[in-house]
Amino acid sequence: MIGRIWHGYTTFENADAYENLLKEEIFLGIRGRNIPGFQEIQLFRRPLESEVEFITIMWFDSIESVKAFAGDDYETAVVPPKARAILSRFDERSQHYEVKERLSA
Repeated sequence: MIGRIWHGYTTFENADAYENLLKEEIFLGIRGRNIPGFQEIQLFRRPLESEVEFITIMWFDSIESVKAFAGDDYETAVVPPKARAILSRFDERSQHYEVKERLSA
């Protein structure tokens, strides 16, 4: 299993709008693509001193599944134009980690 991690940042004023865009449009669009090997996406949010940080973690079966989502240059961030308009900055590249262990309650 592969975890794909990405960070984006907004102003305090744009944070709710960005979160809503993710939940109501972007995440639904990802699900609607029916990407083979895509398992789930998680959203994290925290206020910092001068901005709001968002982290997404996507779970895939394999690097091939990640490539089905992001293309051959799979580390390149997938940031739609509407998101780019709201974000103040973001990771241009996503990080990918092989998941070695998961423990559920």
